[in-house]
Amino acid sequence: MAKDVGKRLDEVQDAYRQGEISRRDFVKFAGMAGAALGIMGGPFGLVRQALAGSKNITCHSWGGSTSEALRQFAFDPFTKASGIKVIDAAFTGMDAFLTQVKASYPPGGEFNIAHLSAVYDYARYTDLGFGVELDESKIPNLKNVMTKMTDTLRGISGGKLSAAPYDLGQTGIAYNTDKISRDKAEKLGASLLFDKSLKGKLGTWGGDFRTNVWYAALHTGQNPNKITDEGAIWDALKAQRKLMKKYWASGSELMSLLGNGEIYATVAWSGRVAALQEQGHPIGYLSPDGTYSWMEYMYVLKGTDLTVAQKLLNFMLEPEAAIAVAKGQNYPPSLDPTKVPMPEEVQKLPAFDPTGKLDGYLFADPAYWNSKQLDWAEKWDRVMAG
Repeated sequence: MAKDVGKRLDEVQDAYRQGEISRRDFVKFAGMAGAALGIMGGPFGLVRQALAGSKNITCHSWGGSTSEALRQFAFDPFTKASGIKVIDAAFTGMDAFLTQVKASYPPGGEFNIAHLSAVYDYARYTDLGFGVELDESKIPNLKNVMTKMTDTLRGISGGKLSAAPYDLGQTGIAYNTDKISRDKAEKLGASLLFDKSLKGKLGTWGGDFRTNVWYAALHTGQNPNKITDEGAIWDALKAQRKLMKKYWASGSELMSLLGNGEIYATVAWSGRVAALQEQGHPIGYLSPDGTYSWMEYMYVLKGTDLTVAQKLLNFMLEPEAAIAVAKGQNYPPSLDPTKVPMPEEVQKLPAFDPTGKLDGYLFADPAYWNSKQLDWAEKWDRVMAG
């Protein structure tokens, strides 16, 4: 049902933008859609926001240790310094959150900042018209952010910024150093995930076709953002299936499989690898050239009080706050380490780049990957099903 309502909401929203339906009808439908989806959004949320006043700002993030780090090291200190309360909320899922944003009125209006991940979401929200144009002069700490990160976002939103890059991550390759030598891992690179000698001891993330197509592309010598031999990709993934111990579904399952020695190699989120290493598990991290890299950023949604949002973003990019949050969530900050000295704890994190240039870190081309989503997601499901 939620999928049908969300689809209909997209259609009505497009009609409203084209002037085919009235504002009154759009508000009415948005309110009904929100109620059908169990969302306290639409005009009801707008009233709530108006009553709350500009001394509050809401930030949606990932929950768990990430939200705890943001609260302790960024939000609470900002409130103490400014008197502005930051209301932190957790995503219930990225598709569900996007539906909530669409159902609000004006679209995106009752939501303020979203801690989004991966550049294709930046493109999705921007293409839907939910972004703002930040006044970078009001966020002076942006000058310390790694240039490749800001340039990547500017390339999507016509030279402006609708978000501040905040942390850096990779979906690299984790391997058990008691079972696989460092020399072997580095020699094979992405092909470690397709090594026949590891039959029954390999894992991968079953919930994301992108990650798996990405590493199949590297394994077959192709650019993941410009695949020329699609047949080779699916042949490689079908062959890999016979080697798999488990298609894992969550970060906790990933850590359990690696920590218990049930699998020896798998794609893995760099922050989860850091957590396993902290716990003393013999886990190495491999990031071959072209590793699937991503940034997380604080996306400011249309309708937000920019004066408040820009103050918060600048505070969050203060080295003291950004570094503390990075240590709390195990992902390096977006700050350029050649401009802002990083403590040893951050330098040891997987995905950390001491040069600040991010050479070899490849971000997904959002237009390319979004255009393949329906077709490739279906094919990936068929591969997993055998």
